[in-house]
Amino acid sequence: MKSLIEGLRKNLRSVIRGKNAEIDLLLAAFLGEGDVLLNDVPGVGKTTLAKAFAASIEGSFHRIQFTPDLLPADILGGSIYNPREGTFLFRKGPIFANVLLADEINRASPRTQSSLLEAMAEGQVSIEGRTYPLPRPFWVIATQNPIEYHGTYPLPEAQLDRFAMLLTLSYPPESEELGILASHKETHPLLALSPVAKPEDILAAQQAVRRIHVDLDVARYMLDLVTATRRDARLQLGVSPRGSLTLYRMAQAHAAVGGREAVLPTM
Repeated sequence: MKSLIEGLRKNLRSVIRGKNAEIDLLLAAFLGEGDVLLNDVPGVGKTTLAKAFAASIEGSFHRIQFTPDLLPADILGGSIYNPREGTFLFRKGPIFANVLLADEINRASPRTQSSLLEAMAEGQVSIEGRTYPLPRPFWVIATQNPIEYHGTYPLPEAQLDRFAMLLTLSYPPESEELGILASHKETHPLLALSPVAKPEDILAAQQAVRRIHVDLDVARYMLDLVTATRRDARLQLGVSPRGSLTLYRMAQAHAAVGGREAVLPTM
């Protein structure tokens, strides 16, 4: 798994400069099977980042631009009538991908936002009474613009609870931005990326992450943190059991990305 992580890290750093800590967190989310919400301004590399992940694993990538008129069927797909045979054929929507970029997710209606709930929680979608498994690995990177709320729909708690991380890339350091300009002189850095793994390699790595050791005392420490959020009067809503499981899994993945075989608490 070490060589796989190093290959992914090298690819991502070649297209997203000056964001090493954020890239490691994204790697942890990816290997820990946790979806990510990027709360960031336009133009800082969110789409490039998602494409780089897909290109690095020979995986499929789809981008959905969320708008107020977007419907669940535009995401999930639906049945198309074949008049020649008199039958209906299911046409898959863009959600059937290894890496899905849900761009400006808060611009779509709550009904459309909810079409991602089953996919993010269970890796499947239910359409017209039938259940369809999604490709594996399946990973969602959603974005929203923190400075423009006109015509948006705030994500409900049920939707936010599906995300493992909320991250911000923000602007790159000036020294790194100069390198970005130089790297785009002749061609886009994405075109130079070579795959470092196949989807089945990622699935094996995700299973290996689950074997990262978590001492019982460390697990109790995690649970203490979770319990504190439920008892603190300053918080309206504490961390759910899904959240505690996600914290556990992300800690394992972060240890793996850091080259460790066990989760360590930090003060």
